[in-house]
Amino acid sequence: MPIQKLDRAALPDWAALRQQLWPHHAPTSHYQDGEAILASGHLAAFLARDAAGQAVGFADAAIRHDYVNGCANSPVAFLEGIFVLPACRRNGIARQLVAAVQAWGLEHDCMELASDAPLSNVDSQRMHARLGFEETERVVFYRMPLR
Repeated sequence: MPIQKLDRAALPDWAALRQQLWPHHAPTSHYQDGEAILASGHLAAFLARDAAGQAVGFADAAIRHDYVNGCANSPVAFLEGIFVLPACRRNGIARQLVAAVQAWGLEHDCMELASDAPLSNVDSQRMHARLGFEETERVVFYRMPLR
């Protein structure tokens, strides 16, 4: 399965897949994120295409220099999002996308790849485990309004 790094020509396919993962975001925000990725040296996105050239999955990544939970090094490559069309899952596409992110992270002198998943998203947690991620901690976030 061909994996390509995001370029301007692939932006519409990538944005359409992102819309499926994050439908609560406006479609224009995905294009804005894509432009930011293309302009940045510390962000990347990868697109998987099937034999017919159809986009079937994507992975977004960042190089993080701040503290990343569970990591001992800096910088850290961080898997910001990953999605494969439901009909195409369980065929190794996510593994290939993560391999592309790993290679990109190594090019940026990262020693670790990190990611996260909501406590409620058990499917994502299982996928991460199958891909070789190890759980480092569980967190509950709190907030307090000041006004």
